[in-house]
Amino acid sequence: MRVSMDIELKDIPGQLLLALRPVSEFKGNLISVVHHHEKRTPRGTIPVQIVFETKPDNLNSIISSLEESDIGIARIDEKRYFEHGAVILIGHIVHTDIQDTIDTIDNTGYAEVVDLNLSMPKIKMPSSASLKIDAVSKEHLASAIELLKDIAKKKDLLVIEPIKSELGAV
Repeated sequence: MRVSMDIELKDIPGQLLLALRPVSEFKGNLISVVHHHEKRTPRGTIPVQIVFETKPDNLNSIISSLEESDIGIARIDEKRYFEHGAVILIGHIVHTDIQDTIDTIDNTGYAEVVDLNLSMPKIKMPSSASLKIDAVSKEHLASAIELLKDIAKKKDLLVIEPIKSELGAV
């Protein structure tokens, strides 16, 4: 996951290194550091924005380590999902419990349904839905779509995946 964090450092030598050490210790990959030395927060500290990638399991350890070092954390924004995909479902989507289908994808821990558009023409007619799925990686997105195809098979639903070319999805 990618994390953007605004921290506040005391204006003494070694504070920036102290703030970056936990990212390294817990196998994070530093993306950027913006150090606003000329600015001060209302508390008289120096605002610094760091962006890094880390495994979700390591984020709490990084935060705890920063807090133990008396480094103030003003804001944390994490982006866990980097891959996005969409599929179309056709069949009796509502009658076969669309909520169960969504929950199964969401409960994987590596993917989630982030958008659903449903069209229901008549009560006894098949409906169609487009599902947008976000996932941690391309591999996890592919796994989520395979899981959705397994669910669809059991519920007698048709899954239409994006057409892929050598250049990616069309």
